[in-house]
Parts: sequence; structure tokens; C-alpha cells
Amino acid sequence: MPFASRRAFLYAAAAAAVLAVPAHAADGPAAQLIEKVAAEVIELIKTTQGAQREAGIRAVLERYFDLPYMGRAALATHWDGTTPEQRDRFLKAVISAEARAYAERFGQYGGQTLAVTSVSDRNGASVVTSKLNQTNGQPIAIQWEVRNSGQGLRITDVKIEGVSMVMTRRSDFNSYIQNNGGKVEALIGELERRAGR
Repeated sequence: MPFASRRAFLYAAAAAAVLAVPAHAADGPAAQLIEKVAAEVIELIKTTQGAQREAGIRAVLERYFDLPYMGRAALATHWDGTTPEQRDRFLKAVISAEARAYAERFGQYGGQTLAVTSVSDRNGASVVTSKLNQTNGQPIAIQWEVRNSGQGLRITDVKIEGVSMVMTRRSDFNSYIQNNGGKVEALIGELERRAGR
């Protein structure tokens, strides 16, 4: 599945972000959620490998990210043309594929720090602005979109240097569907293959 190189960049930057030690600068429930996610992933990286790490990452994604919301947003207009069974398979495959991708990309903790600098309200969401300070290299600007989905606060998007992960997935998924006869089933099958390999 030839997803664009920007997807690889986003994975790498997001992996570095959740591996960072939180540095307190802003407060509130949304900022605390981001700090909690970072702390849990750091612990996973320090104590697990392989399938155990993948399962742990999957649990973090399911616990703290609004994956159905993100999946619907990424599939966009194609969502309405799918059956309930296809939607269920799509969401399961996306979650599994994301967990596997992140587990493979996480290396060892490298001493990064994530400084949460502010929290603002935007279109019904809290936007947590942060900077990933690296031991070598310029800081990376990361914004986390957090919403209350009825089950408490959940992360609904991550923007790295202004590039939305949800919008990147939408572009990648739409391109794949268009290049495979306009069929969502082709994308679902590819995601299932990636999740299971």
C-alpha cells in the first residue's frame, strides 16, 4: 500500500511525541490526558517488545483515542456507501494496522521532552499545543485535538507541524480507493492484510 512519505514522517514524529517525558507548562483535563498517554507509552517502550508491545499500544489507542470518530473522518464520503459490516471491519482493521505500525516504529526512548504550552478551545474541541524538544534537532510543533465524545475526553486528531494525521489518512485512503476501482472493500482488505501480517 504505497501511502505517501508524509505518512511515514507523521508516524515517526508521533512516535517520538508519545515517547517524550511530559514537561508541565499548561494544565487542565486535556493537557493531563496528553501527559498520561505519553507516560503510559514510555512505560510500554521500556518494559515490552514484539506482540506484547503491539497489544499495549493497541490498548492505549482504544483507551485514549476516539478511533471510530477518526475512522469515519478518514473514510469521509466513502463512509456513507459502506454497509454496517464493512464499517465494523474497517474500524477493526484500522485500529489493528495503527497498533502494528506504531509498535514497529517505536524504538528506544531517546530523552525527548514534550512541553505542553497551551490549551485553547476551537470548534467544540480542546486543542493542546505542545513542542517536542529533541536531543538533536529543532523542536517539532504538535497540536492534539481533544473532544468529549460522551465517554470522556478522547484524542481525535494530531497535527505535526500543521499536518493533520486524520487528513493525511483521508488523502491516502481516498487515493487507494480511487486506484482500486472506487471500492472501499479493496482498502478494507489491504488494511486487514497489514494488520495481520
